[in-house]
Amino acid sequence: MTTLLHKFKKPLLFVLALVPIAIVGGYFTGVYGWAELTDDVKGQILAQIGNNQSLYYLFTTIQTLIYALILGFFGYILSDKIGLMKPVRFEKKPVMITIGMTLFTGLVLCTDLFYFRNHIPQVAAMYQGKPSFAYWIASVLYGGVIEEIMLRLFMMSLIAYIAWRIFFRREANLPTGVIVAANIIAALLFAAGHLPSTMQMFGEITPMILLRCFLLNGVGGLAFGYLYRKHAIQYSMMAHAGAHIVWKIIWIILL
Repeated sequence: MTTLLHKFKKPLLFVLALVPIAIVGGYFTGVYGWAELTDDVKGQILAQIGNNQSLYYLFTTIQTLIYALILGFFGYILSDKIGLMKPVRFEKKPVMITIGMTLFTGLVLCTDLFYFRNHIPQVAAMYQGKPSFAYWIASVLYGGVIEEIMLRLFMMSLIAYIAWRIFFRREANLPTGVIVAANIIAALLFAAGHLPSTMQMFGEITPMILLRCFLLNGVGGLAFGYLYRKHAIQYSMMAHAGAHIVWKIIWIILL
């Protein structure tokens, strides 16, 4: 038992550090998500959970915590196996690159304000008010940290590891092309994963809505994956969280 704990000491410490982030991020994701639901959907959910709205927040918190613990643990191990896990610290050059990526992806998100709002009525309706406090916290903690654990640390690492072992098992080190391809696939999966919620939000999938879904989610995914591959997971988290902050600041200034 002691040997096993020693072997997995680093991934265990890593996921333990994620616990408070997952709890707070999961809770506020539930609060924000509830506010976005229609009255009909809220009624259906309440009927299933005994008319207790707090249970909905509890479920989203527990779900987020499970994601962080399981995917964080195995993601750390996979990342270490493919040579991408680095010490969690911030260095000047990667930070400067990350700031640039943050501004770039933040402006990509702002195409929702500058372009899609003028062509999709439902998007225009989204910007009638200012972003709520719950939305801020959910975007930074869940979006910036938990989604990076899920999509980059775990999914991107898993795709790269499987491809390496199947197609390049004779190579001692992971070929660069494999991790680049894994980044593209993970980014596309991340964007495609938003299609159900997009369908629920808009009631249909038009070419313009599809473009919005893949542009807003796919471009950021590629940028964050690049930071993870070239520097470390903490930089992809920093850029992801920062992009949401840039977008919401511009949202507040313009509207």
